[in-house]
Amino acid sequence: MSFLIGLAAGVFGGLIGVGGGALMIPLMVRCFKFSQHQGHGTSLMALVFTGLAGALTYGRKGSVDVLAALLLAASAVLTARFGALYANALPEWRLKRAFGLFLIFIALLLLSKPYLPHLSFLGQGVGSWGKNLVLLAVGAVTGFFSGMMGIGGGGIMVVAMVLLAGFSQHTAQGSALLAMVPAGAVGAYTHWRLGNVVVRVLPGLIAGIILGTYAGSSAALHLSEPHLRLVFSGMLILLGLLDIRGAAQKRLALVEAAKATDQME
Repeated sequence: MSFLIGLAAGVFGGLIGVGGGALMIPLMVRCFKFSQHQGHGTSLMALVFTGLAGALTYGRKGSVDVLAALLLAASAVLTARFGALYANALPEWRLKRAFGLFLIFIALLLLSKPYLPHLSFLGQGVGSWGKNLVLLAVGAVTGFFSGMMGIGGGGIMVVAMVLLAGFSQHTAQGSALLAMVPAGAVGAYTHWRLGNVVVRVLPGLIAGIILGTYAGSSAALHLSEPHLRLVFSGMLILLGLLDIRGAAQKRLALVEAAKATDQME
């Protein structure tokens, strides 16, 4: 089962240029009965391999900007640990709801690209130094959310690179996959220290991720940019709504359990 989950997450992540944690986390929570915290920590550990496999595939087609990836990663590694610590302190239902809202927010930002053409040249308009500062700032934000949400952070990186720095969808996705490797590793290590990584499922997840990421990345390079953006956004919105629903159910269950306890007393 872990191999199949990794395979699905790899295809999804390679296709849209993210780690695949948005799909892997809810699948592990549902299939393995992991806590939300365990899902985030285990996902982040496995996603380091998604970034490596995806970046190699995109790089073979010239769709990776190494300098941009290094700038994103440089600041992301500094904040990933703090995101993981913050996630560990949140109640499970709050973390799940935040994760769902986060996915929807990212999807809506990306869908707004055709209506915000002036933003896509912001980085270029202020020169190369300004563009580099944008990437460093995005990396810092991405690192925190990567550690908190258990994802590689590609969702934020892709949107910011497309909207704020004028990158094409394909290059943004390839570069984000490369940048998420060091940031994900820092967040994963922090989650592991906190006991949020279930090691026994990692071999199957990693094997599936490597195979799936190659297939998804190869398919993505044959899709047009508008179609790729729609696939990306649609999947994130669907998964976000499912997580928000799940968080509401968990919160309701806690309220009902508290009422039952009060009645017994």
